[in-house]
Amino acid sequence: MNKFNFFTLLLAFTIVLSACGGSDDTDSTSSEGEGATESTSEETADGRWEEIQESGELVVGTSGTLIASSFYDENDELTGYDVEVMREVAERLGLEVSFEIMGIDSMLPAVQNGRIDVAANDVEVTDKRKEEFNFSEPYKYSYTTMAVRESDNSGIETLEDLEGKKAGGGATTIFSQIAEHYGAEVITYGNAPNEAYLSDVSNGRTDVVINDYYLTKFGVAAFPDFDLHLHPTLMFHPTEQAVVIPKGADQLTEEINNVLNEMREDGTLSELAIQFYEEDASVMPEGDIEVIEGLEL
Repeated sequence: MNKFNFFTLLLAFTIVLSACGGSDDTDSTSSEGEGATESTSEETADGRWEEIQESGELVVGTSGTLIASSFYDENDELTGYDVEVMREVAERLGLEVSFEIMGIDSMLPAVQNGRIDVAANDVEVTDKRKEEFNFSEPYKYSYTTMAVRESDNSGIETLEDLEGKKAGGGATTIFSQIAEHYGAEVITYGNAPNEAYLSDVSNGRTDVVINDYYLTKFGVAAFPDFDLHLHPTLMFHPTEQAVVIPKGADQLTEEINNVLNEMREDGTLSELAIQFYEEDASVMPEGDIEVIEGLEL
C-alpha cells in the first residue's frame, strides 16, 4: 500500500476510539424492543449457516472508518485487513459477500437481530461479549499503548501515573475504562478527527490517548510535526480481534473457523496483515505485555 495515500486517507477519518476496543456497555437489544434478541435464540441462530448457503451471500457489518482495518481508499473502494479477510473467507466458502456500513453501537445488535450475518470491525473479544455472541478464532492479535508527548512522555512512566491526567477518548470504550481505572479524567470529543485528539496531547490540553497499538502507530506517524510519539516502554492489555457471530450459530462459527485456519496455515492471514499493518498482526506480538487486573471486560 502506498504510504502517502495511506496517511492522506488517515487525515480524513476519525480515530474511532470506540470501534476497535468498542464499548462494553453496548445495549445488546435491538430497536424492536427488549424481546428482540430472543429472535436469534440458539435454535434459530444455529440454522444461520443453512440460511446463508441458501441465499449464497454472507452479509458482513463493518464501519468503513477504521484505518488499516475497514476504510475507503483513494478510489473510494472499501478495503482494509478485516474487509479483505472477510472477502477471502466468503470466497473460500463459495459465497458472495456484501458489507453493511454501520457504527459499532448498532453493529453488535445487528448481529443479534439478524440484519447482518456477522461483524468484522477490529472487535475485541471480551468475556462479557462472549456471553452474548459466538466469536471466530482470532484473526488479529494486538495490545494497548499510548500516544504521549515526546518531550516528556506526558509525565507518564507507569500506568499508575495516569492518575490525575487527562485522556482523550470515547465515553464508554475499553480504553477509557482503562484510563478511569487508573484515575485519569476522560475528555470526550464525539466524532472528531485524528488531528483533534492528537494535537491536544501535543499542545497540552490533554496528556494521553490510549488505543490499539497498530491504530495509534499510524495515527502518530500521520502528524510528524506534533510533539508526540508512542510511549516507548508501556505495553499493556493484550487483545484478540475476531469475527462476531450470532450466539448459538455453531455451524457458521465452525465453517468460518475452518477457513481462517486454512488462511493461517497457507500464509494468507500473514500476507494481508503485513499489507495493511506493515507487521504481522495475525500472530501474537512479542514482548512483555502487562495484563491489567480488576477490569470487568
